[in-house]
Amino acid sequence: MPGGLSLVKGLPLEANPNSVVYPASLQEYRKQTKEYVTTFSKKERQYVIHIFSKGKNFFPKALEVLDKYDVPMELQMIPVLESEFNANAVSSAGAVGHWQFMSTLAKEYGLRTGGKYDERRNFAKSTVAAAKFFRDQLDYFNEDILLAVAAYNCGQGRVRSSIKKSGKADANFWQIKKYLPAETRKFVMNFIALNVIFSNYEKFLNDELNFDEPLFIQVKPTFTQSVPQDSIIKMDSLSSSAMVL
Repeated sequence: MPGGLSLVKGLPLEANPNSVVYPASLQEYRKQTKEYVTTFSKKERQYVIHIFSKGKNFFPKALEVLDKYDVPMELQMIPVLESEFNANAVSSAGAVGHWQFMSTLAKEYGLRTGGKYDERRNFAKSTVAAAKFFRDQLDYFNEDILLAVAAYNCGQGRVRSSIKKSGKADANFWQIKKYLPAETRKFVMNFIALNVIFSNYEKFLNDELNFDEPLFIQVKPTFTQSVPQDSIIKMDSLSSSAMVL
């Protein structure tokens, strides 16, 4: 480990309360995204504070539906990216509502469209449709949440085409990223950034979102005594299976 940080034999480790926590479904993408998240958190600070405040009335409702359909809670950030929780949002392509459903896809997932009572503008009903869509996409993409999110933005066909171009049957987002539209690449990265900030919101508000903090720290002894020198080991000597920071 860089820096030659020392550990004391016999002392347990605990989660570092100052470290940046990633949601479970995004934990494996920490290395690829920490620079992006850091930059996003600084450049979009006021926007994030505003939209998370607006989302207080929507996040609990979304979580209830996502949990019912057994899809990741991180998907609650999709309507932030799609519409900023605006029921009346209409894209240039004709997508409508909080989740920005196109008419054909909305009907496929049970929503009535058009007219005064377009259900794409109903947050509860459109969230159920979105949860069903993501359940299907996660099943198709072997539970890869980033591919499912990419498919929501540019379509499953475009993601399949990008996978084919990569030459890897089981390609992940990072392996097909360069083949995806720029808008989709940004959409997925912003999805990750918003979720990481949401999971560390107090640190974000206090300007303490620091990726240099280790994930784990040693618990200090509650008694005072000298530690024999031969009980000190270098972290460099630990195998990756012994500790992961």
